[in-house]
Amino acid sequence: MIEFIDVVKTYDNGTTSVADLSFVAPTGKITVLVGPSGCGKTTTLRMVNRLIEQTSGSILLGGEDNAKTDTIRMRRKIGYVIQNAGLFPHQTVIDNVCAVPYLNKSDKRSAQARALDLLELVGLDRSYGSRYPWQLSGGQQQRVGVARALAADPPYMLMDEPFSAVDPIVRKQLQAEFLRIQGDLAKTIVMVTHDIDEALKLGDRIIVLKEGGVLAQIGSPAEILANPADQFVADFLGESRGYHALNFERISSLDPERTPSVQLEAPVAVRDDAWVVVCDALEKPVAWARAEGGIVATDRLSPTTPVSHDHGSYRELLDAALSSPAGRAVVVDGGGRYIGTLGSDAVIRSAVDALAEERRA
Repeated sequence: MIEFIDVVKTYDNGTTSVADLSFVAPTGKITVLVGPSGCGKTTTLRMVNRLIEQTSGSILLGGEDNAKTDTIRMRRKIGYVIQNAGLFPHQTVIDNVCAVPYLNKSDKRSAQARALDLLELVGLDRSYGSRYPWQLSGGQQQRVGVARALAADPPYMLMDEPFSAVDPIVRKQLQAEFLRIQGDLAKTIVMVTHDIDEALKLGDRIIVLKEGGVLAQIGSPAEILANPADQFVADFLGESRGYHALNFERISSLDPERTPSVQLEAPVAVRDDAWVVVCDALEKPVAWARAEGGIVATDRLSPTTPVSHDHGSYRELLDAALSSPAGRAVVVDGGGRYIGTLGSDAVIRSAVDALAEERRA
């Protein structure tokens, strides 16, 4: 657990960057700091590992005051991930990952063995260990940065806009990989981002700051979306707040309709030009297609992104329906097998009802 108690940061010119800030970042959870430019997000993050010293107040790591702890010892318990990874350009990937274990006098062979395991954990082949940062893409460098932060198995991690310097596709991949890793390791993480979509996707708790480091609201993504504390928070979340809220409404109560499904080149008993769901031999949907001459033609396939009936959200369902050539989302069970489809109109009506009930509760 990381706890802020009445923390203030005031500079010599009288500027207050953080004002009487108190919050708890729970153990094993991701706490995300968001807010407009100049609200003290990065200052707050850097006070945890004392890259910036607070003016007053206390910051506790596992109940221990960071101001009364040896700085070097404390920092070696904290993984730190920044934009552009911040790798050492003259060192190989494996030596970058081993930087803190080397400082901790770890056995070189065991440190490198763990580094190679970590490369696999973040989705890189072990062969990348012998490369240099300049030989990697931006997304690959960012993965190495995460591996380096995990190398000494720290209980805490600080992440300062770690995925903002990569393109949207890589960013989405990195976010998914990060959530997978956190699901396995359950680190106590404080993260800064300027992207509200990223905060809602990754955060277990979100802290919204106003200019001057003033706490505007703290809560789960669903709580903040459903009940903004004031107009500032509502404006910061933006006009798509209701659409974001669909991420936190599960679809398990909906009953999909059984749209016809076939395997490729198999006969199909529907009229020509009708849309059907194409499944593989394991009954997992792979595409939409039109029936022509009593069969499904391989040159008329439109890829589909199925939504899990057990875990999927209304937002996933609506996205899938709106992007489908048939105007319907394909729904699968926990094993990825085809269940049925839902039309966009039905999804919207059900989503509106679900959000209204959530707000009444």
